[in-house]
Amino acid sequence: MQMMSKKTTEAPDTAIDFELCPRFEQTFSFLGKKWNGLIIDVLLHEGPQRFRDLARNVPRCSDRVLVERLKELEDNGVILRRTFPDSSLIEYELTKKGQEFAPVMAAVHAWSDKWSCPLEENQK
Repeated sequence: MQMMSKKTTEAPDTAIDFELCPRFEQTFSFLGKKWNGLIIDVLLHEGPQRFRDLARNVPRCSDRVLVERLKELEDNGVILRRTFPDSSLIEYELTKKGQEFAPVMAAVHAWSDKWSCPLEENQK
């Protein structure tokens, strides 16, 4: 990741603007899009999934949105939509590119286990 800094001219030595690498911004935006991270995480832990299994594992996501996210993940080369000859069976699985999210997702889990409050605590 490249991060370039440049000092602002408004208040010398008091503020720094950061310009993030465009690829970093694109990746973070893609991964942070609602449901994408959870879909990737389910496929990492559960392996190939049929649509109904994914829908069960991502229960608050509507079927319409799940279809959109799966298509987007497929278009970005993160998942593969696999069909089987002489069958209506369709499975979704991670590509090599998608599997490389494993350490990222593990780090997110570790961070959230350490720093995120349970939902009940956030509502107090």
